Amino acid sequence: MISSRSRRLGAVCTGLALTAVMATVAVPSTPAFATSRATISTISATSATSGTNAELPPLDPDLFREAIGDLPSATVTGALVRVSGPSGAWAGTGGVADVRTHRPVPADGVFRIGSGTKMFTAVVVLQLAAEHRLDLDRPVQHYLPHLLPASYPDITVGQLLDHTSGLPVSHIDDADTDPRWFAEHRLEGWTPGQVVADAVRAPMEFAPGTQQRYNGTNYFVAGLLIEKVTGHSYTTEVRRRIVRPLRLSHTSAPGYADTRLRGPHAHGYVTVDGALVDVTEQSAWSWAEGGMVSSAGDLTRFVTSLFRGRLLPPAQQARLFGVPDVPYTGGGVPCRVGPEAGRACFSMGLQKTTLPNGVTAWGKSGSVPGYTMAAFATRDLRRVAVYSLNPTGNRDGSEGPYVQNLAAAAFDPDLFVRRD
Repeated sequence: MISSRSRRLGAVCTGLALTAVMATVAVPSTPAFATSRATISTISATSATSGTNAELPPLDPDLFREAIGDLPSATVTGALVRVSGPSGAWAGTGGVADVRTHRPVPADGVFRIGSGTKMFTAVVVLQLAAEHRLDLDRPVQHYLPHLLPASYPDITVGQLLDHTSGLPVSHIDDADTDPRWFAEHRLEGWTPGQVVADAVRAPMEFAPGTQQRYNGTNYFVAGLLIEKVTGHSYTTEVRRRIVRPLRLSHTSAPGYADTRLRGPHAHGYVTVDGALVDVTEQSAWSWAEGGMVSSAGDLTRFVTSLFRGRLLPPAQQARLFGVPDVPYTGGGVPCRVGPEAGRACFSMGLQKTTLPNGVTAWGKSGSVPGYTMAAFATRDLRRVAVYSLNPTGNRDGSEGPYVQNLAAAAFDPDLFVRRD
């Protein structure tokens, strides 16, 4: 993936991605994990009857227990998993919410969803299209005439949502990959306009509509579009159109000045010079691209309602699940696995992944430092899987084995890798 905020290891799942330190707690990483293994907590488990879906494998709760049973570890401190649907259900937690107190991960905890935010942003834009307040096939420049350079070609609203715009990447959005830098600057932020302005100093990466390359800049522009068309803040529109109607009581779209996680939650950490630094409090400046907070229960309800057509009329629902037929030219794992490897796999807000066993899942992953999540489901909702991990490597890939095994347990057990 391209954008740092969404190059997240949750991508591996779908491939089967001021001195703030004075307010942090530095804890030696490996020794603490070596001496304190948290017992996995199973919240609930049910088995499906055989033959309910010939394509979908039976749910095996033991695989989920094994996937997170050795937490906390040197790379992941805690995990929360919820799988639901008529083909079976399981929910559990592993590891600790706080490495100092060894408090367990709360089953109803909230977490930062990073690029999972893009699902919500896309839905709002698609709703505005259904209301004829904007046209997905009309240029962004029509609605935001002074945002992009005059030298740029026309870029449609739909091309923002499915990452075929060709817009360049913002270096600001790429700045937080260094753990020390992030620990020291995590309470700072930039406005959406600053992020976009930084990106468009560079030339277009490709002609709009000819390729697909995952890029967070698209969704900063989409958020600005929402505000321009509605005259309201992005937060207001998400709350009014999605959060309140679905009663998502643990979901919010905070501004970048709101750095706290409110409600039960697991702490997020990054490793700096071999010690853990608590980065739970951090700016949500990534906004419409990656700044939201939610819970496993709320994300399950959101995905279920979205797939059932409760949020979008049929025409826009079709766009939600429509993947453009163009090459994928971004980096990372997405769009480079399965029978359509090398072709686009992102639709307007979702990602499509077909696993080796033939199961196709739709959803979104996302990360910010200290938090990695994914919410994926089969189109028929026979299985909906949501997880949140607390990785310590600041998106260096070290949590990959956990991500892969959770994805495998949910959709393709043959991909599960047992640890000795």
